[in-house]
Amino acid sequence: MPLKLVPDNTNIGFVRMRFIAFALTLILTLASGALLATRGLNLGVDFVGGLTMEVEFTKPPALDALRTRVDNIGVGQSALQEFGNATTILIKLPLPEGDQTAVQRVVAKVQTDLKANYDGINFRRVESVSGKVSGELIRDGLWAVGLSMLFVALFTWFRFEWYFGISTVVALVHDVVVTMGFFALTQLEFDLNIVAAVLTIIGYSLNDKVVIDDRIRENLRKYRQMEIGQIIDLSVNETLPRTVMTSVTLLAALVAMLILGPDVIFGFTAAMVLGIIIGTYSSIFVSSSLLITLGVKSRAAPTEDKRASGAERVVRR
Repeated sequence: MPLKLVPDNTNIGFVRMRFIAFALTLILTLASGALLATRGLNLGVDFVGGLTMEVEFTKPPALDALRTRVDNIGVGQSALQEFGNATTILIKLPLPEGDQTAVQRVVAKVQTDLKANYDGINFRRVESVSGKVSGELIRDGLWAVGLSMLFVALFTWFRFEWYFGISTVVALVHDVVVTMGFFALTQLEFDLNIVAAVLTIIGYSLNDKVVIDDRIRENLRKYRQMEIGQIIDLSVNETLPRTVMTSVTLLAALVAMLILGPDVIFGFTAAMVLGIIIGTYSSIFVSSSLLITLGVKSRAAPTEDKRASGAERVVRR
């Protein structure tokens, strides 16, 4: 017997809950914006430039003592951060002037000093990005996210109607802002991997929203005398099994990666998990119900479509 996460003939009044959903969406968006403005993002070396070394210790080091030791090497002021666990530390240093040889000298000095004072340490990776390159990456990342949102708006506008485009973009902006607010709250490193995760979240959320919008448009034509709230409830309930099954399947794989995967993809996986949860929520509760606020109406017809009377899965309010 096939697994059904959502029973047949599910009747949930999503439109009834739209004001609660709108209030929650507004609170999450404003809170995330406040976190971004006050705490900011912990930008990785991709965006700020500099030299980053990931060092694994046999036991958790005292961060203040480690910071003092690195600063006394004479390679610039350091910034330390735990990465995944207390025994793995990211050491961030300013990029030395000169070519790659200067970078290698700084790395060698740090490695020599730390190996002499800490037993069994392992330098897992070393990354360096110049200020010019980091500036280009910031610009390209902003362009990527901005253009993706623009093309989403244009696609949904021409594929459906203008109010579908607005509702979709509002929901996507919420998804992106809340995801970035999570990184401002947790101070997980925000690098190019997270930009890739944000773009993936936009693509997933768009796919989910287009499926629901397409069903709403079909039902607008099919049930011409039905109230718009009933049409939206019917459409969301009809697509709910597909939405839930897709989200649960993806989350199962991502949670496994989050728990068992390497630390280097922890931020990417965390962003994907949060993005899918937030994207599913906004698709079901926000994007579709926002159409009522935007003024979408059912297509009135002289006589009621006979199929409307047989629509058993309409939520009565």
